Amino acid sequence: MSTEYPQNLRFHIDSEWIEAGDRQMQDVVNPATGETLAALPLATADDLDHALAASELGFREWKARDVNERGAILRKAAELLRERVSDIAPLLTMEQGKPVKEAMGEVLGAAALFDYFAEEAKRAHGRVLVRPTGQRAIVIKQPVGPVAAFSPWNFPLFLMARKLAPALAAGCSIICKPPEETPACAMELMRCVLDAGVPGNVAQMVFGVPDQVSTHLIASPIVRKISFTGSVPVGKHLMKLAADGVKRTTMELGGHAPVLVFDDCDLERTLDIIVPQKFRNAGQVCVSPTRFYVQNGIYDRFVDEFTKRTQQLTVGNGLEDATQMGPLANERRPEAVGALIADAADKGARIMTGGDVLGESGFFFRPTVIADVPLDAQIMANEPFGPVAMMRPFESFDEAIEQANRLPYGLAAFAFTENGRQAMLLGDAIESGMVGINTVGISAVDAPFGGIKESGFGSEDGPEGLEAYMVTKAVHQA
Repeated sequence: MSTEYPQNLRFHIDSEWIEAGDRQMQDVVNPATGETLAALPLATADDLDHALAASELGFREWKARDVNERGAILRKAAELLRERVSDIAPLLTMEQGKPVKEAMGEVLGAAALFDYFAEEAKRAHGRVLVRPTGQRAIVIKQPVGPVAAFSPWNFPLFLMARKLAPALAAGCSIICKPPEETPACAMELMRCVLDAGVPGNVAQMVFGVPDQVSTHLIASPIVRKISFTGSVPVGKHLMKLAADGVKRTTMELGGHAPVLVFDDCDLERTLDIIVPQKFRNAGQVCVSPTRFYVQNGIYDRFVDEFTKRTQQLTVGNGLEDATQMGPLANERRPEAVGALIADAADKGARIMTGGDVLGESGFFFRPTVIADVPLDAQIMANEPFGPVAMMRPFESFDEAIEQANRLPYGLAAFAFTENGRQAMLLGDAIESGMVGINTVGISAVDAPFGGIKESGFGSEDGPEGLEAYMVTKAVHQA
């Protein structure tokens, strides 16, 4: 497993890896050390126009490819990701900070996406309608067209694959704009896709000033579909841009996941499941369990046990075997998380553990538990996107549901109970695109992933993920 970081960062347009030249550059920083890893070239407006023109031509060729051939190429991409996982994972860790074991899981998760959509593409069935003799009416699915896909830094490889795999399976060409903070792992994903046989004008990748790139690509009549994963404010901005061209969009936006813990739960098992999940990727997960509502009868014990387990976590450089939680991803995050915790403490919350930065280098933040958090604390309305668990007691089922649903977000929610009827009622009553009951396993390649309310719309993964890159056409013949 090599820990040498590449110095020739590039982006990919029309079968060519584009060098820096006289382009604007941006530093890539290791969040565990604060040191600059390399400089990344940013695409110009001319580069983006070149990518758009290539994508238009690539789409015409790729959509005509036999679905079995497309599937074989996607399976090869999955194979290459698995073969190269030991080389790709350390790059992801150096750029993003997560423990290398988590990074390896992310690469393998991306491979699973390519495998799934290689097969799912064959099941994009239409239908034949009943008509009188001599007439025919059919409904068919066709690829929507060239796609512009924007993915974030918290799962830079997996979330890029989540857009690449179904778009390519459907027969679309795609221009990916991964995060500038994590270019090397994105480059390696693109190499796997190209080495598997996807034409260089079908799968392309650019880096650049985010608003400039998104505005330029979305404004082009060539782009027919936008897929975005990121914050609510940016998602709303991109939706407004897409509206001018009536572009189809999939938006997977922020959340603020509630966790309802009932006093009839298996407490030890609940803690075993939920504590590691809370601090996975330092809490920088869109579906991270965040707002913990715990029934009165077990509230004090739950807070104490959760705090003890949190204090035992090993925080450090993700390349070290003992590390269970790495740093936050960039220098802005510790200050933003710390400000939310300070506001909660000022309003009466108890800091049970953590609440401050850790170490003198890098962007580390101590795993944090705060109890008795008042509802008017900013952190109860604004997702901290960091290693913070907020605790509040509740008395009744109705109160728990009211608190779970009170925010304008609805991406993920979790609940723990051993009462079967209560579990069924929770699944119905919680306003969220995904609900985990006695589990945090809510992301699977064959299941839809997406939110409701201001957490977005449209689904990724599963048959719905393929459907998002296709249009429906009715053909009537007499």
